[in-house]
Amino acid sequence: MEDHGLFGPRSVTWRVMGEPILLVGGFRALLMQGLHPRAMRGVLQNSALMDPAESWSRFQRTTEFVRVRTYGTRAEVERAGARVRKIHATLTALDPDTGERFRLDEPEALRWVHVGEVDSYLTVARRAGVRLSDEEADRFVAEWRSAAEVVGLSPAEVPGSVGELRDYIDAARPGLRFVPEAAHPLRLSLNAPLPLHLAPLKPMLPGLTLLAFATLPRWARRLYGLPATPVGDLWATASLRALHTGLGFVPAHVRYAPAARRARRLMAA
Repeated sequence: MEDHGLFGPRSVTWRVMGEPILLVGGFRALLMQGLHPRAMRGVLQNSALMDPAESWSRFQRTTEFVRVRTYGTRAEVERAGARVRKIHATLTALDPDTGERFRLDEPEALRWVHVGEVDSYLTVARRAGVRLSDEEADRFVAEWRSAAEVVGLSPAEVPGSVGELRDYIDAARPGLRFVPEAAHPLRLSLNAPLPLHLAPLKPMLPGLTLLAFATLPRWARRLYGLPATPVGDLWATASLRALHTGLGFVPAHVRYAPAARRARRLMAA
């Protein structure tokens, strides 16, 4: 039997994750992560975010990890997970609010990053018009419990349904804020540290970042100091749907990445 990794052709994850509109979900996930003080400080104190070489290589590593975790074999996923767990276990950061030094594999922060990622992918997909029933949305959240285990979390300790996901986020809200030492992501997007060969993409980043912000819950936009109105919600949903619809006219061999194309062939079979 072929090894399809954590998910496979019958999973909701394979059907959702290959859609190009999920790039917005990836940006949104980073914005959700940025509202957890320790998660954000762990990144700030261990990354040269404004160094083009470092920031781009980090982005490439993250993108490759997501690809392997979604489409790789069990062995490939385990190797990638072992690397991430080793890095998190060896790096520390200082919490200036308490004076405490903490490890990056602290479960609370890892759990918030996981939840922000799952919530972002699911929210963007559904608002963009990717067809998902309520039962399929619950399955998507449950499937990602195995992804949580890859980074060192217990599957039983992360949400397994949309309702549990929302409850967890609501419970976490009192401890969330945007730390003052961090550069605002919207401002950062105006001067994105891209390598020279990707400079032509620079004008697109502020618009993509703005759309990702607009898909956040209103309370999260307020924590970033941005307007949060129903009109913004409507604009975000309309923009996602228009973009997703437009991408649908792009030929599949161009629209989908190689791993997603292979997954689509397996799902069709």
